[in-house]
Amino acid sequence: MTRVLAPEECSTMPEVRAGVDATDRAIGALLATRFDYMRAAARIKPERGQVRDEARKRQVIDNAMADARAQGWPEQVAVDLWEVLVEASIAYELDRWDETQR
Repeated sequence: MTRVLAPEECSTMPEVRAGVDATDRAIGALLATRFDYMRAAARIKPERGQVRDEARKRQVIDNAMADARAQGWPEQVAVDLWEVLVEASIAYELDRWDETQR
């Protein structure tokens, strides 16, 4: 297994790939936590209609765009990724909300 180096220390593609794979695993773990919060939201919200909140969706995407700008990666990539993430989160939360009503 290739040791994970900081990006600026990488000099071979196996080193880069090890860093990407480690980063992807960390992103996966963070996404699992995010979906844990969606389960909590489904449990807390008293009405199904409260699951979709367009103002909150816009705020989350704007925050992601601002974070991308501050961190130096493409803002449009953040917008595109978070659009998919938020919609997937809403769908997941709706499913969990429905499960609590059975």
